[in-house]
Amino acid sequence: MTEPLVLVDHQDGIAIVTLNRPTALNALSTGLRNAISDTFVELKSDEKTEVIILTGAGRAFTVGLDLKELGGEKPADAARAAIDLADALADVPQPIIGAVHGFAITGGFELALMCDFLIASPEARFADTHARVGVVPGWGLSQRLPRLIGANRAKELSLTGNYLDAPTAYAWGLVNRVVPADQLMPTCLQLARDILTTEPVTRGEIKRLINAGWYSTLAEGLQIEDEASKAHGRREVRPEKVAARRASIQARGREQSGN
Repeated sequence: MTEPLVLVDHQDGIAIVTLNRPTALNALSTGLRNAISDTFVELKSDEKTEVIILTGAGRAFTVGLDLKELGGEKPADAARAAIDLADALADVPQPIIGAVHGFAITGGFELALMCDFLIASPEARFADTHARVGVVPGWGLSQRLPRLIGANRAKELSLTGNYLDAPTAYAWGLVNRVVPADQLMPTCLQLARDILTTEPVTRGEIKRLINAGWYSTLAEGLQIEDEASKAHGRREVRPEKVAARRASIQARGREQSGN
């Protein structure tokens, strides 16, 4: 029997959502993206779920889009869903805590940035390799990352494609805490339980207000990015180009991340 692409564990008001393609380092195939979208659409209307923890099975949070699929080296494992992954997460009123261990790369980095805040293990590694793949961000990275760590640091990461380790991610304000690997999920669960002790309606309104203030100018930037990403994709993204770049990207990733 095939394992589900996304696992959901409900624990007294908390939903632990786990990306479940560990042998592929949770690469975001079309099927996995659809499963994530479907999961968050369901959780949005689940009255028993008050807090969500998002993590990945195995050695990675997620290494981003499945480059073999994007490069045409293998067929998509599903048709694209009507609901975009980024839209599905944005519509969720519950707080989302990202529990990041291992790689959070490109689309995976973008997925992490969709969480309300991040807790990382020392093994966490972040990287934006959009410029190396030849794809313009389409899930908000070009707008969210500069707001979190500053424009100059964001440019360094996005224009070089270099990896960012967990201590530096903490020093730059990308992650809230770095905790030992065996304490990553317990820490996230305790924070989720702390959230559960607050008044639900007030909590939801505070999240809405913080987001509204942040998105007052971010929304325009996201629209600009979306239009640029689609235009670039139509002009420049070809399977053969992605396939040609994949090996060098992976080799560079192993060199920089020590794996």
